Amino acid sequence: MKLGAFSISLNVKDLAVSRAFYETLGFETMGGDMSHNYLIMKNEQTLIGLFQGHIPTNTLTFNPGWDQNAGEVEGEWDDVRAIQAALQKAGQELTTTCDVDSEGPAYVTLVDPDGNAILIDQHR
Repeated sequence: MKLGAFSISLNVKDLAVSRAFYETLGFETMGGDMSHNYLIMKNEQTLIGLFQGHIPTNTLTFNPGWDQNAGEVEGEWDDVRAIQAALQKAGQELTTTCDVDSEGPAYVTLVDPDGNAILIDQHR
């Protein structure tokens, strides 16, 4: 199963304070918008999403069809609907599913055994 780019999405209290903190660790803003209360930050191949008021909890995020630079993966990649089907076949309980008859952007969510939220968010 090809899940695509990985990042951690953090539920932050103060976006400006969090941005300044992660900049001291060498992260640079690569996307997002302060006026919309979110930033995507990168340090080498490590991605962190900072979200103020958007997500209820810290979340492991995967982006099928994207690489670590938010560019489209060349060649084959697994569509989120195929990932959803594989997870359901494996007996995983999904907390959010996508329409199997749709195309393009969609997402599914689930929770790991330790209560960590997982978002599989396809933008293509």
